[in-house]
Amino acid sequence: MMQRPIGPVAVFGASNFPLAFSTAGGDTASALAAGCPVVVKGHSAHPGTGEIVAQAIDAAVKACGLHPGVFSLVQGGKRDVGEALVQHPLIKAVGFTGSLGGGRALFDLCARRPEPIPFFGELGSVNPMFLLPAAVGARGAAIAAGWAGSLTMGAGQFCTNPGIAVVIDGPEAQAFIDAAKAAVEKVGAQTMLTDGIAEAYRSGRDRVAAASGVRAVLTSMCDLRQATPYLFEVSGADWLANHALGEEVFGPLGLIVRVRDLAEMQAIAGSLEGQLTCTLHVDPADYPAAKTLLPLLERKAGRVLANGFPTGVEVCEAQVHGGPYPASTNFGATAVGTLSIRRWLRPVAYQNLPPELFPQDL
Repeated sequence: MMQRPIGPVAVFGASNFPLAFSTAGGDTASALAAGCPVVVKGHSAHPGTGEIVAQAIDAAVKACGLHPGVFSLVQGGKRDVGEALVQHPLIKAVGFTGSLGGGRALFDLCARRPEPIPFFGELGSVNPMFLLPAAVGARGAAIAAGWAGSLTMGAGQFCTNPGIAVVIDGPEAQAFIDAAKAAVEKVGAQTMLTDGIAEAYRSGRDRVAAASGVRAVLTSMCDLRQATPYLFEVSGADWLANHALGEEVFGPLGLIVRVRDLAEMQAIAGSLEGQLTCTLHVDPADYPAAKTLLPLLERKAGRVLANGFPTGVEVCEAQVHGGPYPASTNFGATAVGTLSIRRWLRPVAYQNLPPELFPQDL
């Protein structure tokens, strides 16, 4: 058996990552590594950057003596351009990083084709953190400071931004919240990448603020493309009663969920939709509790962290940047790491073939 390239791949550039997830980002790199030609639909938020990167790829194609059709960039147009690309009969798979609505529309389009094709979409995540008691008691302030840095990094415009912190209520939880507020309120306004992202951030903030049982911990003023951080808190019962609180707010907004006990923390974990990441903050005394949470979290997320923050995504053999829907549309795939190449490959078995007929690679 050997892996064969699936064929030409359409890649949609991401609004929030002009480099890492766009013209020459992970989808393009992994598809080329698999031996597939790539057609990139450039994102309208950064057409100049996309053009410059495409020129660099074109220079590399020529320097390596490859066929000029190995890479193409399509710029401009409205939604119909992307739809036409997905529906082209020579396209054999699609890679996408973006909104749930846009990704689901492309996913359905791929499925409705006369020849359905795989769609690999990364559609967002709230990346919850679960703070266990011994860790909070021993180093709650340090965890709060680290969370503030991860939450507000790049104006919160990371798909792995940890937007929710779940903590068992009590004096240590309040100390953690106070420390998080002190750390976050030091962060000034940051410019978001597009007007659309900024508008969606304000809309998400208003949705969270208006939800039943939600209380403001830190509020600020933001307008136009200037994003300022917000912190809110809610009880575990109110969070469980409102599915919308588990939806992503793309930006530097944190929601702290105060739960009564470990059982309610487990209920929060069990109610989650698919996530890119879930994080445990634990000390050795927390290990028994962590062992009860892990079977839940590994069914919800593609990457489970301990005592860290998910906004660092290393490109390596073991990386998984994906998860159950709606984090991604294929739970068995990753958009980052060497395993991402497997998305664009098709296994072929050769049974009883004479060695003289083997493909050259065999």
